[in-house]
Amino acid sequence: MSNQPPFIRAAGSHHEIGLTIGRAMGDLIRQQVAVYEAMIEQDTSINISWQEAVLQTRKYLPFAEEFYPQYVEELAGIAEGSGADFGDLLTLNTMEAITSDALFLKCTSLAVGSEVTESGAGVIVAHNEDWMPQDMPFVYVAQIEPDDEPAFLALSYGALLPNLGFNAAGVAHVADSVYPNDVRLGIPRIIYTRAILGSRTLGQAIQNTIHRRRDAGYNHLIAGEHGEIYCIEASATAYDALYADDHWMAHTNHFTSPAMREYEEKPEALVNSRVRYNRARHLVKGRLGKLTVADFQTFLADHINYPNSICAHVEHCDVPLDCTITIASIIMDMAERTMWVCWGNPCQGTYYPYRLEVKRG
Repeated sequence: MSNQPPFIRAAGSHHEIGLTIGRAMGDLIRQQVAVYEAMIEQDTSINISWQEAVLQTRKYLPFAEEFYPQYVEELAGIAEGSGADFGDLLTLNTMEAITSDALFLKCTSLAVGSEVTESGAGVIVAHNEDWMPQDMPFVYVAQIEPDDEPAFLALSYGALLPNLGFNAAGVAHVADSVYPNDVRLGIPRIIYTRAILGSRTLGQAIQNTIHRRRDAGYNHLIAGEHGEIYCIEASATAYDALYADDHWMAHTNHFTSPAMREYEEKPEALVNSRVRYNRARHLVKGRLGKLTVADFQTFLADHINYPNSICAHVEHCDVPLDCTITIASIIMDMAERTMWVCWGNPCQGTYYPYRLEVKRG
């Protein structure tokens, strides 16, 4: 595996965008399907076969088709371009619902405004994407230029719809898995989260995170290039919009809003998330007024509470779905319209810059 992730540029209709991604990533997408099929079949805690998972996923499709048909078209294009089955790819994009949130993941997100950066530099958004190590080979970076939405830069992997990045309208988004107790049939999380990067305003982006027919929720850290920073903590039926009054925010994988705590499933399983959250806050607070992109590279490589640290490493585990690692790390400099991406653990890798080279949308 090269140290620098592949780069894809796709433009046109949503179907054409999907086709381009599917053709560029075809072999890897088919490998990803095979990897997940094997993991599902081997994981006795889930007690479901791959074919049963595909059938169950179909229950979510009508919600996506009703409210976000353009992204269903995007996924259909990925399937056509890669030669993979659409049902298999829909299942990958609905995996958290299918596994009943058995995946306890370890993402960490940070954002700061120009008021607390060195010399008043622009908004910086940073995120470690922690997922199963089997997904690391499928990571890529894309510049997407839809006919009907702002262009954007995003990090994604395999067949998952891109949703982590920033767009030409000055809206940035990263997400942290949370574990609500009110999950239901609805729009799959990745489908409505994809819509955030299609938003032209912060209000539109936030509205997409709280769609009334969502199946569950994430924490969505959404930042605007002028310094407006929010964490939208959402379950299927409730949400709270937290604002960065002090021009900075950190988030991990538990609800921090008192209003959302009653919606948290198994809070005792999220102790390590609380440790990372406090550690991330400690790191940022120690550099307020002096923060740079280089500082965030250091923060995201932090190993306090290893292996369940901000820079997450594989633990010994008997069940593949229980293992997570930092498969990629991103830092977005909104003033420079640049995304710095490290493929794999940031303690070991190099950050490469990708610049959004289109007119503002």
